Amino acid sequence: METLIDALSLILKIFTIYTAVIGAFFLLPQRKHKRYAPKTRFAVLVAARNESAVIGQTVTQLLKQTYPKELYDLYIIPNNCTDNTAQVAAQAGAKVLECNVPVKTKGQVLRWAFETLEPEQYDAYCIFDADNLVDPAFLDRMNDAFCAGARVAKSMQKASNPGETWISGCYDLYIENFNLMFSRPRGTLGLSAKLIGTGFAISRELINEMGGFNTVTLTEDTELAVQCALRGEKVWWVPEAVTFDEEPLTFGVSMRQRRRWSSGVMQTFKVYAGRLLKNVFTGKHPLLCWDLLMLIAGPAMQVLALVPGLYLIAQTFITGKWMMLVVAALSFWIGMMGTALMLAVLGRRPVFKMWKTILLYPVFIASWYPLHLLSVFKKATVWKPIVHQGSKPIAQLNQF
Repeated sequence: METLIDALSLILKIFTIYTAVIGAFFLLPQRKHKRYAPKTRFAVLVAARNESAVIGQTVTQLLKQTYPKELYDLYIIPNNCTDNTAQVAAQAGAKVLECNVPVKTKGQVLRWAFETLEPEQYDAYCIFDADNLVDPAFLDRMNDAFCAGARVAKSMQKASNPGETWISGCYDLYIENFNLMFSRPRGTLGLSAKLIGTGFAISRELINEMGGFNTVTLTEDTELAVQCALRGEKVWWVPEAVTFDEEPLTFGVSMRQRRRWSSGVMQTFKVYAGRLLKNVFTGKHPLLCWDLLMLIAGPAMQVLALVPGLYLIAQTFITGKWMMLVVAALSFWIGMMGTALMLAVLGRRPVFKMWKTILLYPVFIASWYPLHLLSVFKKATVWKPIVHQGSKPIAQLNQF
């Protein structure tokens, strides 16, 4: 048993050291893209399912982009709706693209939309969620990236409601961790930014080269990043393009949403890990493929990390040395609180107003472990919508 624990510990150390070494490059200055005159013709796409409460606000602020109006069109794509999302979107000024085929996931909705809009010959598509608020210069900055050579790019993502509950605050710091420790250093090193959630853009040319938008998992964003890595196509990091995402307010809703994420990433690992590993050893885009392999291996690594933890608990019951368990638990709690504090300071968050979030951030992180374990034995197979309430005006989003 101790041999198995040692082997697992070695695998976890390799994963942790790699993640930490890459993350350390966040200390280097960010690459800045040259400014270009508006040129890229964008289709802005928002998949929406029963989003009448927020879609009007989303449409209104997306139509206020500083980018030339003749160079972008906004499409709302209602799917499986039982409310008046389509009518609200149309009244707010968006073009409505009714999805008239059976779809179960966001990936399927996007595939249909790309095929439907192909005759329009857009240069690129920008993908948002129905609850998103977007910086007015978003399309300007994406245009800079595409004019500089990008074919898929990710914006900086932030929470629009970090001060509402400790859960939404934890999401804010969790996303900030990916901004600072994942996407920022990879933008410097020429690797792929983390393509999570929303606020990304992809060229029509690349979609056509890939034979369409063909994703089969619940996390179409992560799967797309893997598909790009297999082709040697990096996801550009565009931190000056900013997207605000409304986060869950309760622990229960958060667990449901994150379980879907966990299942989706595990699905992606199952489908693509072999191909990524093969490319690493055959020399086909080895760095991009290795980096994406480490990303999608994250949930599996956390499941493996449970084995040494459970072994420690078992040893505690056998030996009666409870202090070992207490020290381990306190070390985790203090470490995660320290991480939360660091992220709040580096992200220029109001530390004193986020005291509850910082105190309970270890609970948020620890809750990933049972979610990953549950996903091993019982994967989420159906996408379920999260009810959104709407955010403050974009000018107030950084205010608690």
